Amino acid sequence: MDHHLHRNGNYRPMNRRLFLGVPTLLSAAARPMRPAPQRSTAVSQHERGVQEFLTALTYTRKEVDTFLDSSQPNFARFDEELGYLLRDHVMKNGVDGSRSIVTFAKTGERTMINYAHLACRINAYGDSFTQGFQVSDGETWPEYLAAHLGEPIRNFGIGGYGVYQAYRRMLREEVTSARANCILLNIYGMDDHLRSIDAWRWLRFGERWRGVPGALHLFHGNPWVHARLNFVTDELEEKPNLFPSPGSLYDLTNPDRVIESFRNDLIVKLLASERLGVPFDTKELVPIAEKLGVLLDFSSPQATAQTARELLIQYGLRVSMKIVEKARTFAEQQGSKLMVLLSYDTGSVRLACEGSPREDRVFVDFLKDHDIPLVDSLAKHVEDFRAFNLSAQEYVNRYYIGHYKPQGNHFFAFAIKDAVVDWLDPKPLSYRRGAETIR
Repeated sequence: MDHHLHRNGNYRPMNRRLFLGVPTLLSAAARPMRPAPQRSTAVSQHERGVQEFLTALTYTRKEVDTFLDSSQPNFARFDEELGYLLRDHVMKNGVDGSRSIVTFAKTGERTMINYAHLACRINAYGDSFTQGFQVSDGETWPEYLAAHLGEPIRNFGIGGYGVYQAYRRMLREEVTSARANCILLNIYGMDDHLRSIDAWRWLRFGERWRGVPGALHLFHGNPWVHARLNFVTDELEEKPNLFPSPGSLYDLTNPDRVIESFRNDLIVKLLASERLGVPFDTKELVPIAEKLGVLLDFSSPQATAQTARELLIQYGLRVSMKIVEKARTFAEQQGSKLMVLLSYDTGSVRLACEGSPREDRVFVDFLKDHDIPLVDSLAKHVEDFRAFNLSAQEYVNRYYIGHYKPQGNHFFAFAIKDAVVDWLDPKPLSYRRGAETIR
């Protein structure tokens, strides 16, 4: 799940000046490179750091035992493709110290409340901001929007998923009786882009997550299907789950097996560089940086860490562009249509309200340039903020408790409402023309 973003290893801006002026990812022009001379001592230090990093995040047998035990009060369950799905649960993480009540239908979507008896033409996919983590059934943005439109919305959001995992869930559900003519793909902040390229998301958030109260029963983040970029063909490469059975999770309790499986993973090496401030093989990094339009700067440990972070971000954004293209093509082949909804964490909203530039500008520009229907809630929040006499932090506190409060979900539903109504054909019942139909 996306607990409190500053605590669980999700996206945290490091130095906003670093990202200013980064060329569009669609440009072939590469920026000048300033790699430091390759030193065997640095390579060795990096390799040792990777091994220490992987060893520290090896699963414990207790974590795997508890996760796989269906009698335990876990909120997640194993899935061979997506790593995990969620179970019904009640958790003390809601607004004003309340418990959130979360249930799912037998067909996998979160329990529909509003107009559930009617035929459904809208399906929503995404992560915990779609699912509605920290709010009860009926308090998610799909439910608020469904109540206003007068028709149901299926909610297939799963906390922790990235853009690619949400897309793969879409492929699964849209060929069943639950398919819909209108598909909403909700992408959250920067972290959803990074999750898509994680072979094992646990490596980015497990260390912090272990400190969260009740973490053993909140255990999730197994290896899953993920996406990478072929830097020769510029095509998306879809990767399988490396540990696709419940029993294989026990292999991840063995540090040697973990090191063997992930030590040469590009994303893992970049994560280690970010942590250590130590570069690895520049022969491998230079062509990647050229493709992503990133300036390599290994002049200091801090510069190296920032360079690794920028490479991760630009890699994730480029992969997300490819995924959205595939999602739109798939929807069209199914006779459906796709709309992308962008939601954001507290830090991104606060900084935007304070006037800071956004880091996902190239992705937003890509969606607009390719005529992909889009609602950008960051711009909606900035517009809303201007109506208040509050600090940016006071403003985000109105809507967030880590994730959206019910008030935040209500804001998001009405922020996207006009675009969704215009997009739907025929219009929803609440927006159809004609005489009153009171009986």
